[in-house]
Amino acid sequence: MYGQDPRSVSKIHPHLILSDHHPPNNHSNSTRPNLSPETEEHFHRLAEAFHFSRWFYLTYQPVVIGVVLVVVVWRWQSRKARSRRRGKRRTDEKSWKREGNETPRPRKDEVAAENGEASSSSSSSSSTREGNATPPTADKDKTSDEWTRLLEEERNDLAEDKTGLWQAVIRWTKYWLTYQPAPIPIVRKILPPNTTSLWITTLFILNIFYLLFNIGISRSTQDILADRAGLLFTANLPWLYVLAAKTQPLKLLTGDSYENLNMLHRRLGEWMCLLAFLHLAGMIWGWYDFLQQNLSLVAFLTIPYILWGCGAWVAYEVLYVMSLGSFREWWYEVFLGSHVLLQAGGLVLLWLHHFRARPFVFVCAVIFVLDRFAWRLGVKGCVVQAELKVLEDGETVLVSADWPVLTKRRAAVWWRRVFGWDMRYGWNPSEHVFISVPGMGRKYKYQFHPMTIASAAPAPGQTHAWFNLIIRAKGGFSRDLLHYAQTTSTTRIRLDGPYGSLHALEMLHDSDISIIVAGGSGIAVAYPLLWSLLHHNSPLDDGPEPPLPRKQQACLIWIIQDASHISWIGAERLEELKELGLHLIVPPASRKYGRPDVKGLLEEKVEELRGADERVGVIVSGPDGLNRMVQNCCAGLGRRGVDVEVAVEKFGW
Repeated sequence: MYGQDPRSVSKIHPHLILSDHHPPNNHSNSTRPNLSPETEEHFHRLAEAFHFSRWFYLTYQPVVIGVVLVVVVWRWQSRKARSRRRGKRRTDEKSWKREGNETPRPRKDEVAAENGEASSSSSSSSSTREGNATPPTADKDKTSDEWTRLLEEERNDLAEDKTGLWQAVIRWTKYWLTYQPAPIPIVRKILPPNTTSLWITTLFILNIFYLLFNIGISRSTQDILADRAGLLFTANLPWLYVLAAKTQPLKLLTGDSYENLNMLHRRLGEWMCLLAFLHLAGMIWGWYDFLQQNLSLVAFLTIPYILWGCGAWVAYEVLYVMSLGSFREWWYEVFLGSHVLLQAGGLVLLWLHHFRARPFVFVCAVIFVLDRFAWRLGVKGCVVQAELKVLEDGETVLVSADWPVLTKRRAAVWWRRVFGWDMRYGWNPSEHVFISVPGMGRKYKYQFHPMTIASAAPAPGQTHAWFNLIIRAKGGFSRDLLHYAQTTSTTRIRLDGPYGSLHALEMLHDSDISIIVAGGSGIAVAYPLLWSLLHHNSPLDDGPEPPLPRKQQACLIWIIQDASHISWIGAERLEELKELGLHLIVPPASRKYGRPDVKGLLEEKVEELRGADERVGVIVSGPDGLNRMVQNCCAGLGRRGVDVEVAVEKFGW
């Protein structure tokens, strides 16, 4: 195969008698090396173990598919329950309207107040209740003890609610699943919420089971472990590409977009790097154990199929290093380019390394080509004329464009209906898009950078779309775009999208009280969601008639670093939202006055707005510290009996 007779190779490489590349020759026993009984027994056990592993690892894919189907059923049940709640609310509003009432049905606490009954929501300061920009800091400092006693009494009332043991277990379970642990000390590694960690742990347990099952402890253990590690690496490879694909079947099944699955993609990639290391280490151990007397390490590593495997290992390990969060933050463009080149090179080397890996490599190549070229460039891509404007703070660029909205015809070709529409057909609130600005030079002609769409999504029946992006200059592309916008007011941009999940939008529309906490440019996520809520424009309603307005409370807590950041959205737009009923809280700029008490503001607003048996939906979009604080605050509220659901919408990748 490699220019040598397999029988002569077997004399030099005793362990290669069992190799897939150099099968044993049964025609002549004289060509077999003289092996000790112990070594013969070792090879016999290896042969049995390799045979078992070959069929055992084939069961891995059905088991993973079974886990995915469990998630699919869970997601469908959750979405079905949300749909039933929306249908019930719509039926109630219709019946209320048929009775001759022009205004939306009042909330339960408003009915209680009219009847002279005590409301379940607590009183709060007038400045917060009216939605002023500055929270009540001075008066609160003067009466801090009184405020503390009042909050403790309210929390104790919730904690003393006489519920059964089962309800207490459910509350604590939801609390634990929602809670996000503190970062790992020293390395400051950000940990995800416990729900995500639970799914990652499930994936690891499954892989460890397939790695160690029926191995035993003997002289052959390291060789069997190395073989299993290589098999598991190739078995996981297609799932790594599925989790990374921007257009993927998992979204069609579960509703989770690729950014929701990105944490699983990263952890799976790290696990596969460990598997590749175990595979290579086991091969080198085998050389040291059996071959070092007859073959040097360099000669061993330059055997063609081993050389290809070493090259694939180097490609994936370097790819992992360049995928670290710190590397992505400082050299995002290098990360983008290296991610494409290294994974392509790794697939080619893996194809050459072993014939058993080729079916998996082929599947990965198909996924990559379809996602990047067929869907992203062919289906989801479009070019529009845009205006560039440097905003008041001098560090932010507003990218604006508008175009006639194309109609989504029901008779469109199947791939349009299944895999989505491009930006010319509109988008949904909180979705994002990848942007490329060819006019900035050859360097950025083929670079696509993810940005959250900061403008309201086109409403059903709307014939024109107004598109905005808020891009803060940090480094690389964003900094060069700022310099480009200082000399260029209009340019052509290429958009790839839209992408994103509807989970946050569904949660807010199903809630009686919707609260969005935005940190800085997280307002790009908050504004389209609030516009949809307050204008009752929901893509979730598929009926022929528009959804009826309802008495839904909406609140925005926007944490800004500088007062000039108001210009990102514009004071007139915020005033428009307030006129529609938005409770707006914008604490003083943190750069001048320090960080506000977001946790206190959120708890206070929930207690002020919440009526009896009302559902609270909270969305947070901001830095990791703010996201964790809000998520854990909601976990605590849920433990005390508040029907609250929280979701994190990260605007950074």
